[in-house]
Amino acid sequence: MSRRANCWDNAVAESTFGRLKVELTHQCRYADPEEAKSSLFEYVEGFWNRERRHSTLGYLSPDEYERSHHPDTR
Repeated sequence: MSRRANCWDNAVAESTFGRLKVELTHQCRYADPEEAKSSLFEYVEGFWNRERRHSTLGYLSPDEYERSHHPDTR
C-alpha cells in the first residue's frame, strides 16, 4: 500500500479504508469472520468497483474507468 517513508502513498489507502468503514462496516454487525469477509467481498466487487463513482476518476466507477482507458483488455 505504501512505499517506505512516503506518506502520500498511504493517504490513498487511508481514504479508501475510511470510506469503506463509513459506507459499510460501521453499519453492520457480523456473526463471524466469514460473514464479514463475504460482506466485504460483495461490497468491493459488486458495488465499489462496478457502481460507486469516484471523483478522482472523473466520476466514473473503477470498472467504467478501466474499460474507457483499456477497451482491448476486457
